[in-house]
Amino acid sequence: MIKKLLILSIFSFLMISCGSSKNVRNYSTSKTVHTQEKAENKTKEEVTVADKIVWTAVSYKGIPYRFGGTTEQGMDCSGLIYTSFQQREVPIARTSREMYAQGTSIPLRKVQRGDLLFFKTARKRGKVNHVGLVTSVSNGDIRFIHSTSSKGVIVTSLHEDYWKRAFIEAKRVL
Repeated sequence: MIKKLLILSIFSFLMISCGSSKNVRNYSTSKTVHTQEKAENKTKEEVTVADKIVWTAVSYKGIPYRFGGTTEQGMDCSGLIYTSFQQREVPIARTSREMYAQGTSIPLRKVQRGDLLFFKTARKRGKVNHVGLVTSVSNGDIRFIHSTSSKGVIVTSLHEDYWKRAFIEAKRVL
């Protein structure tokens, strides 16, 4: 019995990725945008395009995962990034692999809000299959927003073991 639970736990853990499976869940579409409260303290001159893109992405927190999705009905990881950039009139590719071909590589120690993080979360062909948008960097903790098949749109720390192991590269596209 314990062996079966262990195998089931490992299998569930491995299924957390951008495109591993479709997951139908009823999420509240209420938008919690506590990040925007911080923006009210900034002057208009200090607000950047990166801030606006991050605010847009955070407004989708809780939206369920949907393969190929770009709406409040559901989003995949690249759909979240694509939609957030598009709403701020900043062009970007549609898929995580195409996004990976854009921008400039940067070391993690230089990552800033608005940069993209790329991951390989499955043994599928190719290299990149997941992307996240950096929401904050504080005391070395890099937090990013992304859409997972198990939890939908969430904010996660890059210091979590799973994401640390799956991480490939950071890129600046703004």
